Amino acid sequence: MYIAYSVNSQIQYRLDFLIEHCILAVAFFLPISLDAATLFLGVGTVLWTVKMIAVKRLLFKRTPFDASIALLVILSAASISGSPDPGFSFYNYYHHMLRYILLYYLVINNLNSLQQVQRLVWAVMASALLVTSYGFYQYVHGVDISTFHWVDGEQFPDLKVRIFSTLQNPNLLAGFLVVVMSLAIGQGLYTERISNKLLLFALVGVLGACLVLTYSRGAWLSIVAVATICGRYYNRKVLWLLLIPLGALFCQDAVMDRLMSIFNPTDTSSTLRIALWESTMAMIWDKPLFGIGWGAYWLVYPEYDFFLNNPAARIVHAHNMYLHIAAEIGIPGLIVFLIIIYGHTKKAMDILSHTNNRWVTGLMLGIVAAVLGLAVNGFTDYIMFNVQMSMLFWLLNAVIITIWQGNGRCNK
Repeated sequence: MYIAYSVNSQIQYRLDFLIEHCILAVAFFLPISLDAATLFLGVGTVLWTVKMIAVKRLLFKRTPFDASIALLVILSAASISGSPDPGFSFYNYYHHMLRYILLYYLVINNLNSLQQVQRLVWAVMASALLVTSYGFYQYVHGVDISTFHWVDGEQFPDLKVRIFSTLQNPNLLAGFLVVVMSLAIGQGLYTERISNKLLLFALVGVLGACLVLTYSRGAWLSIVAVATICGRYYNRKVLWLLLIPLGALFCQDAVMDRLMSIFNPTDTSSTLRIALWESTMAMIWDKPLFGIGWGAYWLVYPEYDFFLNNPAARIVHAHNMYLHIAAEIGIPGLIVFLIIIYGHTKKAMDILSHTNNRWVTGLMLGIVAAVLGLAVNGFTDYIMFNVQMSMLFWLLNAVIITIWQGNGRCNK
């Protein structure tokens, strides 16, 4: 019996080791290659299943948000019935939703110590450094953005380069950078070792420089929100320490012109966004309960094209997270999604307020700031339309629950 128990323990230990490294690989490859991240997510899920078979019991930890997540899954599935192409919507739905749910529960059920969470966060930061390096490479060697239609050439004649690195679009890169900067700022503020503090804030500086070069106006506003919440919960002086260097970067003419264009009604990007919001609200008005169908926005938009009047135009999202979600899966689906965001954020704030572990405090502050950044960005864009950014969002939520479940250990 002892030998059998020992063998089973060794098998479980090896499976735990492999599953953790699959999760680390998902976090690392997430902004670099969706295919690689998906591969490791699949392998990790298979190993988790093998582990449950080996120990002959269901290894599944319940969370306070299981019911809300299940309701979101159901409402999203129900929206498929309203899609003009149910086959496409179903294919899109299960490929995306399955990734989000598997990643969320894989992390929660297989990371059991603070050290594992620390390694996960460092994997995200290491990946961000690699992504940023490639972004700088693009800037140095130049990227012709004229064919991408990301910038109004008449409004910004001097703006020739917007970096996007591995994330296909400058706004997506900017959103990713805001999330990682938030994590680094939170940990940098609370770490006690000077060497770690310098390292983390050096990373913030590098990511911030890359963020400026994306020329993403929504992300710039998001980082102001991040600095504000860090100043609110740590020290108000931090607000100025973070905003002054960013302000120096924004003093460049091209950057300032881009920033001030937010308030310029003649900017085609801003005008298009307003037109998209009007079209999206019309979609919501017509199908408020279950929406137009998961992933079906680009299929339905031509029917509500009041601005472009171009049947060939392919508009994939509403440039507003809240309107887009309400349009595709209905107002009840949006409400459930907001409940999930609020619930996880409140849980992170509760941990932040009660834990005695400074690293956990910094991590929770960073995650709250990251989610706030995504929420602010969501008013003018929808970067979580991108699968990688949505997976990152669910990864952050899973980290909150992992820390909450092990709160006794985290206080030590």
